[in-house]
Amino acid sequence: MSASWLKRPWFLMLLPCLACLRLPEVQVLPVPPAAGLSLEDGRGPVPPAEAQARLLERLGPDGLAWAWREQAATGAPLSTGNRVGLLFDGPQTLGAMMASIQAAKVSINLETYIFDGDEVGLKFADLLIAKRREGVQVNILYDSLGTAGTPEPFFARMRAAGIRLCAFHPLNPFKGQARWRPNARDHRKVLVVDDSVAFAGGANISGTYKFRSLFRRRARPGHLRSLGWRDTHLRLEGPAVAGLQRLFAATWQAETGQALEPGPAGPPWPEAGETLVRVVAGRPDGNSAIYRAYLLAIEQATTSIRLTASYFVPDPQLLACLKRAARRGVAVELVLTTVSESSLLQHASQACYGELLAAGVRLFRLNRSLLHAKTAVVDGVWSTVGSSNLDRRSFLFNQEVNLIVLGGGFGRELESAFREDQRNATELTLEAWRRRSWLDRLKDRAAGWLGYGL
Repeated sequence: MSASWLKRPWFLMLLPCLACLRLPEVQVLPVPPAAGLSLEDGRGPVPPAEAQARLLERLGPDGLAWAWREQAATGAPLSTGNRVGLLFDGPQTLGAMMASIQAAKVSINLETYIFDGDEVGLKFADLLIAKRREGVQVNILYDSLGTAGTPEPFFARMRAAGIRLCAFHPLNPFKGQARWRPNARDHRKVLVVDDSVAFAGGANISGTYKFRSLFRRRARPGHLRSLGWRDTHLRLEGPAVAGLQRLFAATWQAETGQALEPGPAGPPWPEAGETLVRVVAGRPDGNSAIYRAYLLAIEQATTSIRLTASYFVPDPQLLACLKRAARRGVAVELVLTTVSESSLLQHASQACYGELLAAGVRLFRLNRSLLHAKTAVVDGVWSTVGSSNLDRRSFLFNQEVNLIVLGGGFGRELESAFREDQRNATELTLEAWRRRSWLDRLKDRAAGWLGYGL
């Protein structure tokens, strides 16, 4: 029997502790002195006065105030000197990752929620073993719940080749170094190679990514089996790579009790471009930094909010923010999924559709392909791609990581991708939504009530 149902822990949503957990209240702070802004470049931390001057020139007064508020809310610095590339769907994303692994000379650090022992997983395992035999240090963090269906011999083979592996929060309470927290999962998808190139986003290592989705596909496949999941990932070069490396090293030490070798990257860092990037980490410790960043961006939006959300089960505060934005004239558009891994999840998401449509939010549901991308672009200049879903499980219980990218060039690229998804989607209307059967309404309401742990 397949254990794939374990990859999203429905059985944990009924734990009594869920009723006691709440996401933080997020407010837009008044504009403070910007001297406290943190900026890193290839030399390391930039002096405060220089950081303020450089960001004022790049972002203008309004953008500078936004950057300060976001830093105050997330605790994460901005870095400049980066190059960021968008990757779409499995073949392109996994191909780019494997190419970087193949070129590795010193170290490979891989963190993933799912690492399946199927055709795709075996290709990665073979390549990682080959690099280890060349003398490259290989460290792998994988979530014990996300890989519950992967046979232990799959990992044992890599371990025997000299690869260091760590299962995040083992389901067995007598294993692991960290405190046993079965509901806290590592949902990040990060690859750092030679401290110089990194990948982050939504894609796991699994055969579900063997094929492309409908995204930018000239010929439409005739059979659903030739359609892969629709996902988005980023390839990153520059000083921001060090932020992802530090997160990996911190998790490795917390889970194993050992420092990562070789050590985390330090300055000087090679600069590869001019893009401003903020690496924002989500942890199951009540900080909810990614949640704060989303709400601040939505509250400060003036023209447009475009979200691509695979698992969309918003809490009341996020829901209210989206409705307020639409009512003040911001164009709020969401691409959501039609095909779902779980009918319960789908009904929980649908519980808020009526409210959003009534407020003027436009909702689109992707056709045929399962949507797994987690992206947003606000006012065409604030963008994020990462592992975090727009649900309380990601914000409260999971380790997540999102990259926030500031700038109109990247924003236009992400908006172009959003428009392509819209073309492959069907728009919902309030009139049609209100014609649903009473049974579907009942299912939505019941699933929405249970949605805290989804």
